[in-house]
Amino acid sequence: MSTILLVEDDAALRSGLTELFTREGYDVNSAANAAEARRQFAPTVDLIVLDVTLPDGNGVALCQEWRHQGVTTPILFLTAKDEEFDVVRGLDAGGNDYVTKPFRMMELLSRIRALLRRSAPAPVTASGELEIDQAHMQVRRSGEIIPLTLTEYRVLHMLVSSRSIVTREQLLEVLWDDGAKFVDDNTLSVHISRLREKIGAQHIKTILGVGYQWLA
Repeated sequence: MSTILLVEDDAALRSGLTELFTREGYDVNSAANAAEARRQFAPTVDLIVLDVTLPDGNGVALCQEWRHQGVTTPILFLTAKDEEFDVVRGLDAGGNDYVTKPFRMMELLSRIRALLRRSAPAPVTASGELEIDQAHMQVRRSGEIIPLTLTEYRVLHMLVSSRSIVTREQLLEVLWDDGAKFVDDNTLSVHISRLREKIGAQHIKTILGVGYQWLA
């Protein structure tokens, strides 16, 4: 269950949002001003919904203060202002998104879900003795890092993530996405060959005329 810190000075809106968030399955800590928000914040908070205008300061300054302290928790601004300057100022201070009052509740919930998805830690995929750490784009065998190029990592990740055969065309698209200026079958074959040397040829099965399949 995700925890939201709601910072809003309007008592009626704060109560309504607390009820909405709770009904959606979130844990909610609420604060009516910046001082309370500082006391309520904890590393276990997953998202901060922060009003820009507060009785003892403003949300932009509070956001900047938290960012200077090393807080990386996603922050969604609630603002009654829609001037471009205010939006830019808030995002430059470290905010991740904003909604302008009056807002639709479903839109607010959608923004919250999107921020929580983006901030969720990337999973570690395990396949046999190999671990693929998506957060750090690393591959480890028995805890030791296997040095891979970015393209090798992306090809390996695609092979491991797929439960079926991956065609050469699909893998070539990965190489194009990697910014290569020219990609052909020979280039792909070189990457596959290098991967086999680094992780073991037995893991990558060639499906003649089609592509490759990962074997754990």
